[in-house]
Amino acid sequence: MEKVWLKQYPAGVPAEVQTDLYPSLVALLDESFRKYRALPAYLFMGRSFDFGRIDDDSRALAAYFQGLGLARGDRVAIMMPNVPQYPVTVAAVLRAGYVIVNVNPLYTPRELEHQLKDSGAKAIVILENFAATLQQVAGEVPTKKIVLAALGDMLGPIKGAIVNHVVRNVRKLVPPFELPGAVRFNAALSAGRHQTLTEPKIGPDDIAVLQYTGGTTGVSKGAVLLHRNLVANLLQAEAWYQPALKRVPPGEQIVTVCALPLYHIFGFNTNMMLSMRMGGCNILIANPRDIGAMLKDLAKQRFHSLPAVNTLFNALANHPDFDRVDWSHLIISIGGGMAVQQATARLWLEKTGCPICEGYGLSETSPSATCNPVDSTTWSGNIGLPMPSTELCLLDDDGREVAPGTAGEIAIRGPQVMAGYWQRPDETAKVMTADGFFRSGDIGTVDERGYFRIIDRKKDMILVSGFNVYPNEVEDVISLMPGVLECAAVGVPDARSGEAVKLVIVRKDAALTEADVRAYAEANLTGYKRPKVVEFKDDLPKSPVGKILRRELRG
Repeated sequence: MEKVWLKQYPAGVPAEVQTDLYPSLVALLDESFRKYRALPAYLFMGRSFDFGRIDDDSRALAAYFQGLGLARGDRVAIMMPNVPQYPVTVAAVLRAGYVIVNVNPLYTPRELEHQLKDSGAKAIVILENFAATLQQVAGEVPTKKIVLAALGDMLGPIKGAIVNHVVRNVRKLVPPFELPGAVRFNAALSAGRHQTLTEPKIGPDDIAVLQYTGGTTGVSKGAVLLHRNLVANLLQAEAWYQPALKRVPPGEQIVTVCALPLYHIFGFNTNMMLSMRMGGCNILIANPRDIGAMLKDLAKQRFHSLPAVNTLFNALANHPDFDRVDWSHLIISIGGGMAVQQATARLWLEKTGCPICEGYGLSETSPSATCNPVDSTTWSGNIGLPMPSTELCLLDDDGREVAPGTAGEIAIRGPQVMAGYWQRPDETAKVMTADGFFRSGDIGTVDERGYFRIIDRKKDMILVSGFNVYPNEVEDVISLMPGVLECAAVGVPDARSGEAVKLVIVRKDAALTEADVRAYAEANLTGYKRPKVVEFKDDLPKSPVGKILRRELRG
């Protein structure tokens, strides 16, 4: 496909980025720790943690890990929400020459067991709130070195003790557990300070992260992300953000709201690593589901950037405390992880004056593949243009490029594309083409300017009497209806048509009825796209990053 999209790039955004600027993430971290030592890197529970503190603590933890006898390339799991121990542990694991295995702390024992076994993780750093889950599988997994973190670890002796007391004894957020031999996070830091860190030579082709996919297409697989993949993607994002970043007053530190979970690749690279590169500060939001508490945190800060998913933008904009926050410094609202809906985009722009700039990516692409220009003034419904140094094309089922104007599977080639799936050459072969494109499983179109649009996931498509129905389209239409807070469309078996559309709605207005929805659908959707089943629920099932889990609504 001809790179027509390059003509649409904003002034100052290059077609290619120098992706080999750093030989590894470690080299990038070392430079940032040196350059920005006195600047705050993270804000958490009223405390500021500067780059120097993260540097010193991560060196100590890295030395501790090496003292455990782990071999270079061994996998270390991290199972924590957005707490300051997370970036400390990430830097420690990488500096010591190991591989990060990002683990969702809300995993069930079954899911955790699979990931620890599959990755072969020898060690884990885990918040004590989730230790009971680990205890249930401890005898079945190779993960024998355990470091236990507590919420108040890095808050100082007095505040830390108070926070831990409240978490454990008042709010009862730490279920009882027994993990013999586990070492406390602060004890590991203390031991590491008396040990010497041996700095291994780490290169671009060394593995940095095993990022497990959500398992929506079967068993959860580890995307192998090399140091060069992640370095390339954060440099691509930095180049892409430049038109907006120029609006930050000279000398003012860029502050980003970190509500995306850091264990998710979107938060990992877009929040943590990109901010490290730019000397920025992240406001760590440990529980983004508590919208009231999040807004209370944000009311105390000036911030410039908010990467989020549609559900979080929607929940924030509809919260009664929204206007207590000063949104006037917000220059970038990046939407990803799922489709941004028109109703959400419209409300967000109206309330903040900062349009949601929708992007697209996957765990397998570190994650960013496309994004709308950050100097856009409106929401387009597109996923934007390929990032610098990135190519996209549309393929048919046989791997051939489709004719112009035809929908096809989005395929991505660029320096951010993974090396493959961990120890699954068969699965890797299914998604990688001979000429290096990654087949995303998403169906899309491209216009004459080079803007791509997602129609839907291949597997989410609903086939009604031979007609393709894309859930995103149905959801986008119904979400514009007054009285609808959120909705999701799925396919359910139907004796007459093979499949039918089922629509699940969370009401904003309790007076909304099924008859109202059917009348609205009749006015806005052709017959086969209209829901045959309409259900109302109090909430929709979502992944920790906020993506609606359609598969759970099919029953």
